[in-house]
Order: sequence, then C-alpha cells, then structure tokens
Amino acid sequence: MSINGKELVITEDGFNNIKKELEYLKTVKRHEVADRIKTAREFGDLSENAEYDEAKNEQGFVEGRISELEHKLKIAVVIDDKDIHTEDVGVGSIVKIKNPVLDLVAEYKIVGSAESDPKNNRISNESPIGSALLGAKVGDTVKVQIPDGEAAYQILEIRR
Repeated sequence: MSINGKELVITEDGFNNIKKELEYLKTVKRHEVADRIKTAREFGDLSENAEYDEAKNEQGFVEGRISELEHKLKIAVVIDDKDIHTEDVGVGSIVKIKNPVLDLVAEYKIVGSAESDPKNNRISNESPIGSALLGAKVGDTVKVQIPDGEAAYQILEIRR
C-alpha cells in the first residue's frame, strides 16, 4: 500500500487529481520552464547565469515530479466509489468519531497515503488513527497510540 511497495491504494478523486497534475506538468509547466531556459541562455555566459541555473533546477524538479506521478499511476489500485460500503470503515469511507474523554467529535475521510491531507480532514489509511479505524463498525470504540499514551474513539457514523 505504499509508494515503495507494489501498489498504492487511492480513491477515484485522488487518481483523477494525479492525472490532472501530470497533464498540467507535461503540457504547461514543462513548456514554461523550457522557455525560461531559452531566455536565460540568451543572457550569455552560462557559468555565471543565475536565471539559467534556477530554470535548470526547476526543470529537474518538474521532470522528477512527472516521473513520480507516472509511477504512482502505474501502481495505483483505485477504490471505486460504488465499492465503498458503510458497514465498516475502509479506504474512501467518511467516518464521524467521538473522543469521549474530551467530548470532541470529528469527521475524517480515510484515503490512501498519496492523498493524505490532515488539514482538510483526509487521513491516510496508514496513519495511526486511519489504520485503527479500518474495519471498525458504528458503535465500536478503537484505541490509538498517541505520544501521550492512548486515545479512544467511538465510531458514530460511516458514510461514503
């Protein structure tokens, strides 16, 4: 389930986002960088040309990112939205959980590691909370190791 492994679990949205970014990098960004390199070459001596060095570094970054995204698409195992069920938590599930000690309720979407975005409540199936929630059903309480010890979360709702 990791990038270094044989497969990358990802939702349809995540797969489509990778394809969009790859298309942008190949059709727009790659050409912008090539134009910057061409313009910088016209400034003369390349050994002391900061614009040229910067553009070449950006070109390396863009090409590396293209390679990384192509690899992700090749090893992706896409979770089809219609295959997401609500009986228990899986990749693609939206889960409402409650910490009974702190009386806090939170909602997370469980996604593959490539789509993780905790600030937007998208947590990886490989994260401590994400992996603890996998397979849990409404009403279950799961325990998660945290730096201060252990936290318990009750599953309130599972939906797509």
